[in-house]
Amino acid sequence: MAIINLTEENFNETAEQNPILVIDFWAPWCGPCRQFAPIFEEVAAQHTDIAFAKVNTEEQQGIAGYFQIQSIPTVMIIREGVIVFAEPGMLPKEALEDIINQVKALDMDEVRAQIEKEQANNPQ
Repeated sequence: MAIINLTEENFNETAEQNPILVIDFWAPWCGPCRQFAPIFEEVAAQHTDIAFAKVNTEEQQGIAGYFQIQSIPTVMIIREGVIVFAEPGMLPKEALEDIINQVKALDMDEVRAQIEKEQANNPQ
């Protein structure tokens, strides 16, 4: 599967249609982002069962603002509509692989139950 270029127009549809979505928030002027790009592409090529996408934070400031992206690169993983991982910084290939395998192994019923419990204990 090719890496998807996420925009405000296709973000929701892409997130809804893909049970696991790995997102790279980046910008063209960012040196670490350019260093991370080939790692992201290589891992994406090895995991054709999940979707990989990129958000250019310069062009898609609405998405970056919504997710409160404050430094780039930032990798975020959404599984079944839930953000299960979000971390700034360049990840080595092995670390990204490990995180993806952990996300695949998650029990999403357990994750949702934990979220509900936290929300009940911390009403806004």
